[in-house]
Amino acid sequence: MGQVKNAPEKVSPLAGKPATPAVLVDVSKLVTAYYTNVPDVSVPEQRVKFGTSGHRGSAFENSFNEWHVLTISQAICQYRTQQGIDGPLFLGIDTHALSEPAFTSALEVLAANGVDVMLAGKGEYTPTPVISHAILTYNHGRDNGLADGIVVTPSHNPPDSGGFKYNPPSGGPADTRVTGWIEARANVLLQDGLKGVKRMPFERALRAAITHQHDYLNAYVSDLGNVLDMEAIRNANIGMGVDPLGGAGVNYWGPIAERYGLNLTVVNDAVDPTFRFMTVDWDGQIRMDPSSPYAMQGLIELKDRFDIAFSCDTDHDRHGIVTRSAGLLPPNHYLSVAISYLFQHRPKWSMDAAVGKTVVSSQMIDCVTAKLGRKLYEVPVGFKWFVDGLLDGSLGFGGEESAGASFLRRDGSVWTTDKDGIVPALLSAEITARMGRDPGEIYRELTREFGEPAFDRVEAPATQAQKAMLSKLSPQQVQITQLGGEKIDRVLDRAPGNGAPIGGIKVVSASGWFAARPSGTEDIYKIYAESFRGEDHLRGLLSEAQAIVDIALTEH
Repeated sequence: MGQVKNAPEKVSPLAGKPATPAVLVDVSKLVTAYYTNVPDVSVPEQRVKFGTSGHRGSAFENSFNEWHVLTISQAICQYRTQQGIDGPLFLGIDTHALSEPAFTSALEVLAANGVDVMLAGKGEYTPTPVISHAILTYNHGRDNGLADGIVVTPSHNPPDSGGFKYNPPSGGPADTRVTGWIEARANVLLQDGLKGVKRMPFERALRAAITHQHDYLNAYVSDLGNVLDMEAIRNANIGMGVDPLGGAGVNYWGPIAERYGLNLTVVNDAVDPTFRFMTVDWDGQIRMDPSSPYAMQGLIELKDRFDIAFSCDTDHDRHGIVTRSAGLLPPNHYLSVAISYLFQHRPKWSMDAAVGKTVVSSQMIDCVTAKLGRKLYEVPVGFKWFVDGLLDGSLGFGGEESAGASFLRRDGSVWTTDKDGIVPALLSAEITARMGRDPGEIYRELTREFGEPAFDRVEAPATQAQKAMLSKLSPQQVQITQLGGEKIDRVLDRAPGNGAPIGGIKVVSASGWFAARPSGTEDIYKIYAESFRGEDHLRGLLSEAQAIVDIALTEH
């Protein structure tokens, strides 16, 4: 299966350095491929496939082009009809090069199917959480005529990627039952050579009476004071630096600062579909991942200029936090701090509101949750598992190891049911203002109380067939009885919180654990591990995990 990502020879010599011309995508060739290439449905990689968050791919690889978008859009229209969803559809896009062409294709189909579509004015980009917020705001108090949404984004993926995801009336990512239906229907339309896809010319779709402009920016920005203590941030005059990484929220930060009187500086307001201003990620690719120290070099270098600095990925549903005390905080560290702070500073939240985490997130969260006297809700990877809990307030917070999170409004009602990068980013300033210490310092206090876990996530290439094998790994295939020199307590293939399959396995001992699962968005598998006994023990866990995965994949 090859080496994992943290093997020194596998980290690119370009990692953490400014992007060179050689790694920049040729946008004109990419867009041409979007419109001219036709997917071969007999090739699995070229069919419509919904991963953890929508259908993603590249026009260069025939895995994301016009045919995919037309068929998915038509399938969504048919799903809406089947479910009686007849309110407006909120449509948003990010700044990837393929997002604009995909938006055009989608609107042509939506308008031809008679769907009322809400677009941002003046071709403005729209962050994922803003679409979720718009859906929930519109649906509040309604029993019928419900709204839903589409976000055209491949999240933090490289510049040649395109992505397309559907959010039903619950406002969050669609669950597997919904995406499975849409995926199957889209592939039938693909197989039939687009027969059954309704479509009208873009200019006509844009002028249609059912196509409306919506002020996404002001609706979202004016509501932020109901989820965050903006007064505390303003009064403490917290100096904030933000790098939107050329993403969909690039024009949101100025209005946020202005409306709430914040001392906030946007350090980079460039929008460029090649993302040439990025430092490249561990593998030499450009990736707008706000939790990657390689991708975040530019902001990390500015840490001493601000009390707190932060960043969001391309669709602004993930956060990266840079503190003076610790530099870039690993996502698990910040999630632990955010949970500890929020549940002690939101008096109107229900005492029954639980803490949501994924099976690959830190056990530090378990420790913090237990101390708070709250219930832990542990689910498989994918934010869709938190939607219902955030919607009804039974979850106060939902967070993923990959730096995606959302939480309730200050009054305990729903804010968004999709990941929101903007709100956790600004929360870091609220924490600093209210506690007089930044989140890095607060995490150190947590480690003094609970111990200091060492965590890593490693990746290796995997074919579709290998990913399918890994997703079906069973506890019976794990033949070892010890992990890192300790007796194995549990081998899980289902999440403790909701009993849903985790699409892989998690092996737990007294002072460490590992989990192995295929990526839902890329042709790789991931191994996550954590040890409360230090780095050497962690390396041992990763090595044992790698051996188990290799055996499982070669046995088939």
